Amino acid sequence: MTLKHPSAGTAKASELSVGPRFGLIGDAVPRQELPPGEMPPEVAYQVIHDELMLDGNARLNVATFVSTWMEPEAERLIAECLDKNMIDKDEYPQTAEIESRCVGILSHLWHAPDAAQATGCSTTGSSEAAMLGGLALKRRWQKRRAAEGKPADAPNLVMGINVQVCWEKFANYWDVEMRLVPMEGDRFHLSAEEAVKLCDENTIGVVAILGSTFDGSYEPVKEICDALDALQSETGLDIAVHVDGASGAFVAPFLDQDVEWDFRLPRVASINASGHKYGLVYPGVGWVVWRDADALPEDLIFWVNYLGDNMPTFALNFSRPGAQVVAQYYNFLRLGFDGYRRVHGYARDVATRLADRIAELGPFELLTHGDELPVFAFQLADDIDNFTVYDVSNALRERGWQVPAYAFPANRTDLDALRIVVRRGFTHDLADLLVADLERQLPRLQRQPEPVHDAWSGTGFAH
Repeated sequence: MTLKHPSAGTAKASELSVGPRFGLIGDAVPRQELPPGEMPPEVAYQVIHDELMLDGNARLNVATFVSTWMEPEAERLIAECLDKNMIDKDEYPQTAEIESRCVGILSHLWHAPDAAQATGCSTTGSSEAAMLGGLALKRRWQKRRAAEGKPADAPNLVMGINVQVCWEKFANYWDVEMRLVPMEGDRFHLSAEEAVKLCDENTIGVVAILGSTFDGSYEPVKEICDALDALQSETGLDIAVHVDGASGAFVAPFLDQDVEWDFRLPRVASINASGHKYGLVYPGVGWVVWRDADALPEDLIFWVNYLGDNMPTFALNFSRPGAQVVAQYYNFLRLGFDGYRRVHGYARDVATRLADRIAELGPFELLTHGDELPVFAFQLADDIDNFTVYDVSNALRERGWQVPAYAFPANRTDLDALRIVVRRGFTHDLADLLVADLERQLPRLQRQPEPVHDAWSGTGFAH
């Protein structure tokens, strides 16, 4: 069956009538089948263009972490590279060279011990990159168990319950038990103490998230590594850490240089990141980097002679666009270290100021402040019982704002929150407009006798 959003509307008519201005009066276009013949390109364009007007304005979407703005020069490079296949490294050797440079840049940025011999690759996004990191953890564990003459049929991976769904996919697709640490009280992510409690001889690794999607907070990677060092001293268990830096791996190096989370910690084996989030590239490009060649088992790398030469590849996909890799390199050249620091520093300034202004409105209480990722979550005050965060989210949609409302996972399913993601292109001016619209809606919400929307109705958003 076709997979789609469960609340997505489906046009009932089997045909789409074409308006007179298209010059095809009386003609109709089938929705679910190929039309019998051709149509003029301008007609096909206009039909699709008009339907897409129903999508939300990406710049007003403060739900997504994905980049929604790039400079015109970057867009020009993307257009010039739309026909380049990233897998075809023999046909497009300079695109392959640019990918290699990007991996080298990230290896240096994340303090790999031998960054000159960088080990990593681009992917379609951070989810694929995370799965490749998980595969390497599993294969290394299997090899170690085989060398010790021990069974390797029950691998597990320890992580907080706040992980992105890609880790659930990894565990499901590759038969790895997920050992999830639930939230407790005011702790909304993984802690070192709780992570170590779930580790045993079958643990292939611990996933630490640098920037939780629920509230924007960093997990304590160094504390987790220190706790695993102590565990190894006590038990002999040597358990690696993979850092899911989908967002934070492009933020912390520029704004939080005193935070140790990367390859400076010997226990960190691999890091994934989204180029299309705070790497500032349009979707979809991700990156995975290993601390050295030993951290990536050689037998996971395929050597293929498919498009003219014998080339190494490690990926879940094969053919994929090279344009976003080129756009990533453009950002690296264009912005440099100081540019990334300026862009993300501005985003953090917007996030923290916006969080303060929302807290001043009265009905809201901050869960986080936007001072790690430029992302923050907030809830309704305890004495508010006549409207919900879902009512707030729906009210803001009337002006085009997409502010997600969602319930937290176990053991904090009692907590419903709103979250705002500040990205490049979201300015202080837009933040002021958002606050003004929130203020405009509050009197109406406060007059409600009872809540109208809950987690199962109205918002069209699921974390």
